[in-house]
Amino acid sequence: MSSTLVVQLVISGILLGGIYALSSIGLTLIFGVMKIVNFAHGEFLMLAMYVSFWLFHWAHLDPYLSMLISVPLFFIIGILTYKVFIKKTIGAPILSQIFVTVGLSIIIENLALLFWSADFRTVSLSYLSRPIILGPFSGLGLEEIIVNKARLIAFILGISLSIAFYLFMRFSYLGKVIRATSQDRTTALLMGINIDRVYTISFAMGILLVGIAGALMIPIYTVHPFVGFEFVLIMFVVVVLGGMGSIVGAVVAGLFIGVVEVFSGFFIGPESKQAVYFLVFIAVLVLKPSGLFGEKGEEELERIEAIGE
Repeated sequence: MSSTLVVQLVISGILLGGIYALSSIGLTLIFGVMKIVNFAHGEFLMLAMYVSFWLFHWAHLDPYLSMLISVPLFFIIGILTYKVFIKKTIGAPILSQIFVTVGLSIIIENLALLFWSADFRTVSLSYLSRPIILGPFSGLGLEEIIVNKARLIAFILGISLSIAFYLFMRFSYLGKVIRATSQDRTTALLMGINIDRVYTISFAMGILLVGIAGALMIPIYTVHPFVGFEFVLIMFVVVVLGGMGSIVGAVVAGLFIGVVEVFSGFFIGPESKQAVYFLVFIAVLVLKPSGLFGEKGEEELERIEAIGE
């Protein structure tokens, strides 16, 4: 196996992982703050892809510019979803939370099927059609490296937004309030923090992030009513592998899963890639059940079990 091929696969995997990381951060934020596993997260991603597609189809708006519409739109959708569906499940048994989010995902999926049919739809941008060719790098013994423009743009924007979101959560006042609520809801309440408002904003921000991810993914993937299910499995693997509630963990795990998927798809076959990264996922959790960056994984599990009781 040539070194050029290895480098090519690693670069492709990292670019793919950047997309997975951004789409998973919203899911890990919702769980980290509210301790709710949002099984409808993939369907919100599907809706975001459809929004960018229809804006391109009807208004000829570039998918990357459509984020200017997706950001406020999905923030509002997140607020409404929390108020109508999620708020009433706070403090409820864990099965109630699961059934609500699973039911919501089925509703969204079937509405998309009703309105837009099961047709596969794509967005083709002329300036993304030709790849970037790097090299050759004779000093390193490497031949030409091919980089997909759409994946590169998605990676740069995805990682940049992930870093910006991490800094926001780390240093802004609202970010500190959200983290304080995540760490100890009772103490935050005693300190005068409006828990319901924090939950509303956190859920809306989680949906907002997946709205951005959908706009970045539509030039790369086809969109159809069932695409959300395909990606939500990957997002759950990324979130749990990185450590439930860890933004850094989601980014690292996203990059890792991207590389694993590309290598397994090339050497074993595309039909086996999910089996491979699930095997890796299980192996890592056997060695470190809390995930790569989940130092409090066991404590969170105990709290979830307490809620269920």
